[in-house]
Amino acid sequence: MKLVEVIIYQLEMCMKTPFTTSLGTMQNKRFIVIKAKDETGAIGWGEGVAFEEPSYTEETLKTSLHMLEDFLIPRLLGQQLAHPDEVYELFRPIRRNNMAKAAIEGAVWDIYAQLTNQTLAKALGGITEKIEVGISIGLQPTNEQLIETIRDFLEQGYKRIKVKIKPGKDIALIRTIRDAFPTVPLMADANSSYTLEDIELLKQLDEFQLMMIEQPLAHDDLIDHATLQQQIQTPICLDESITSYEDARKAIQLGSCGVINIKIARVGGISEAKRIHDLCSEHGLPVWCGGMLEAGIGRAQNVALTSLSNFTMPGDTAASERYWYEDIILPEVIVEDGYITVPSTTGLGYKVNEQAIEKYCTEKNVFRI
Repeated sequence: MKLVEVIIYQLEMCMKTPFTTSLGTMQNKRFIVIKAKDETGAIGWGEGVAFEEPSYTEETLKTSLHMLEDFLIPRLLGQQLAHPDEVYELFRPIRRNNMAKAAIEGAVWDIYAQLTNQTLAKALGGITEKIEVGISIGLQPTNEQLIETIRDFLEQGYKRIKVKIKPGKDIALIRTIRDAFPTVPLMADANSSYTLEDIELLKQLDEFQLMMIEQPLAHDDLIDHATLQQQIQTPICLDESITSYEDARKAIQLGSCGVINIKIARVGGISEAKRIHDLCSEHGLPVWCGGMLEAGIGRAQNVALTSLSNFTMPGDTAASERYWYEDIILPEVIVEDGYITVPSTTGLGYKVNEQAIEKYCTEKNVFRI
């Protein structure tokens, strides 16, 4: 493979409903789509999911554009590649900026799968033909609305419910859900809202038989999570703290968690996501695939990744219609009875809807050798 052209599209799409966490609320989402062409004419697609504000990580839409335009694309264009794993190594001298790296690396994986006549899932070593799907629900204005929202998604067949919590909206909220749904697989996502001073409060979650509590403490912490995990029975799931294979290795060594959430963008691309999956598999640590409010290209990548063997818990890769009035792939990602069928066509597995991309595009930049 040798990339000879890269196009960066900046898109803006309106989500069906606002999505609220302890970090804030989002409805209009601006993001990046990458279209890459190699010397054979094969086209690959990637998606950049960094938000406009540095709330989830330090990256933003603007910093991703800066890194892609001034560092990553110039470093990648014209390079001969035998395998997409080489992209991660090529970018290694550039510190962090994982979401920008993942955006362009995903397009290389798409091209590689096409040139080797494989689905992206098979190129990654995926073995599952259908993946279980959970749903992530943001904070709601009232508990009544939350219960009704959960009931609606359970009726649609979703296999697991994830709800957001934060100080002041935690124990009573979870108790309300458990009273209404005593046996539903349930997890809570704290988005780094607590500290070790909240241990006694977090211990109260043990009575609710949660699958896990996701990232309760600081976004960059491993040590305090290990202390907390020793004090509570509920498995801790690390999200923001895991930005690389090395973070995962250290978390396992310290006993910081019982589960890891793998997000392609957060760890710098598909290659590193697969390495973390393989490491966790070796250590018997279950993983699942988190979401970043992706549009169709990022969602398709998540489907392919989740087909790997150690993704034993339902992920956040919900149907396209959960978030979007119109997605940018055809067909859109569909959930049937709580499952997504892994596509069988080569490459990404879905056709990119270029008309939709042009429709929602606010700016476009072309880079060539």
